[in-house]
Amino acid sequence: MSVLVATDVSVAVDDGREILAAASIEVCSGQVHALVGPNGAGKSTLFGVLAGDLAPARGSVMLDDAPLRDIRPRDLARLRAVLLQSNTVSFPFTVEQVVRMGRAPWARTPAEDDDDRVVAAAMAETDVAGFATRTFPSLSGGERARVALARVLAQATGVLMLDEPTAALDLKHQEDVLRIVRTRAAAGAAVAIVLHDLNVALAYADRVTLLSHGRVVAAGAPAEVLTAARIEEVYGQPVDVFPHPGTGVPIVVPRR
Repeated sequence: MSVLVATDVSVAVDDGREILAAASIEVCSGQVHALVGPNGAGKSTLFGVLAGDLAPARGSVMLDDAPLRDIRPRDLARLRAVLLQSNTVSFPFTVEQVVRMGRAPWARTPAEDDDDRVVAAAMAETDVAGFATRTFPSLSGGERARVALARVLAQATGVLMLDEPTAALDLKHQEDVLRIVRTRAAAGAAVAIVLHDLNVALAYADRVTLLSHGRVVAAGAPAEVLTAARIEEVYGQPVDVFPHPGTGVPIVVPRR
C-alpha cells in the first residue's frame, strides 16, 4: 500500500532554476525505498519535499491519502519521523533525554504510558544504552548518529525517513542500522532512505529511485534500476555489476 506519494513535484531556487523537476515517487508500507544518485542529483531536495520541510512549486505530496500540506505539525509528527544528516544538540542533554525527545508528539495521549518501554527499546536497538547518562555533546560523531536514530525510532511512527543514516558509522554499526531499517519495514513501516552506497541499496532496498540533475532517471527494483550501463550514464564512472558469489545479490565494482 502506498503511504507517501509525491506526484510531479518541482522545486526552484531564487533565480527560478529548478533543482527538482517533475519528480514522482511512491513509498509503500512494508518496503525500504532508497533514493540514490550523484552529488547534486536532487536526493535531499526530494527527501525534504517528502518530509514536508520543503514546499514544492508544483505537484502534490500525499500522506495516507491526505495532502501533506494540510496535516498539522503535531499530527504529522505522529505519522512520520525524520532523521537528517546533521544532528546538533547544543545543550548538555543526556543521551536518554535526547532519545526521550522522540516521544514528545505522544505527550498527553494514551501512548505516553509506553514512553519508558519505547525509549529503552530504542536505545538497546541502536546500541547506545551503555552511555545513556553521558551528555550528547561529549559523544563521537558515530555515537551521535546512533542516538539520533534512537530518537527517531522512539517516535514510533508508521513512516521512517532517513537521510544518509550510515554516513558517520563504522562497518558494524552501518550494518546494524541497515538491519534495523529492514526489521522496521518487515513490521509494516514505510521507509524512505537516502543512500550514497549503491551496494547498500542493492542489498537492503526493496525499491530504488535514481535521480540525476534534479530528475528521476529510473525507479523500480534495485537490480533493474542499478545496471552497469545506467550507473555509468548517471555517475560518469564505468562499473561492473555482477552477482555476489555467496548471496547472488548484485554488487557494483568501479573499473580501475
